[in-house]
Amino acid sequence: MKTITRRNFVRDSIAAGVVATGVTSASHGADAPLRNEAVKIVAVSCSPRQGQATATSLRACLDAAALVSPRIKTELIELAGRKINGDLAAGIPLEPGQKDDFPALIPKLTDPKVRGIIIGTPVYFGNMSSLCKAFLDRWMAFYRDNLALADKVGGVLAVGGTRNGGQEATIQSVQVSLFCQEMIVVGNGRPHSRFGATLWSGIEGGVTKDEFGMTTARNLGHRVAETALRLPS
Repeated sequence: MKTITRRNFVRDSIAAGVVATGVTSASHGADAPLRNEAVKIVAVSCSPRQGQATATSLRACLDAAALVSPRIKTELIELAGRKINGDLAAGIPLEPGQKDDFPALIPKLTDPKVRGIIIGTPVYFGNMSSLCKAFLDRWMAFYRDNLALADKVGGVLAVGGTRNGGQEATIQSVQVSLFCQEMIVVGNGRPHSRFGATLWSGIEGGVTKDEFGMTTARNLGHRVAETALRLPS
C-alpha cells in the first residue's frame, strides 16, 4: 500500500489536473504551435547618466531575453536627458516654455506587441532615482486609461554602489507601482529566485565584472521573455 505523504499528494494532484484538462508542457511551452507573432520586451533605464551601469545591465538583460526565442524583439529606452515631470501626475500644469518628454514614451509602452517591460534604476539612499519616481508617477495616465499596462510582464533591475546597497528594497519599491498597474510581476527566476536583478557598480572594473549581478540580470531577462511568450495573443 502506497504511503500518502504531503509531497506525494501534491504531486499526484497536479498530475491528475494535467490529465483532466489535457494541458501539457508542450501546449504551454515558450514556443507553442501556431504562435509566431513577434513579442517585444522594452527596458527603461531610469538613470540620469546615459550609457552607464544601469543601461549596461539592462542591455545584458535584453540580450538574455532575445536568446529565449527568435520571436523576442527588444528595445532599450534611456531616460537620461529627457524631461519627465512627475508633478503632471497630480494635474499641475507645466509652466510656460517647459518641456515634457513623457507623452512620446506612451506609444512605446502601450504597443500591443510590447508584452514585457523591465525597469532599471540606480539606487540612491536605498531607493529608486528621482527620475524613476517621476517616470512611474506619470504612469497615472495608464492607470486612468483603463489600466493600459495591465497583464504585461514586469521586471525590475537595481544597481547599487555597494554589494548590499539597498538593491532589493529598491526593487520592491518599484514593483509596487507595477502591481498597481495590474502587471504580471516576475523576479529573476531559478535557480536562485529573488525579487529581481541586483547589481554592484562599485566593483573594480565596473558593473560587468560583477559576475553574480550580471547573472541575475540575464536571469531576469530570460524570465520576463519566457513569461511573455506564454501570454495569450
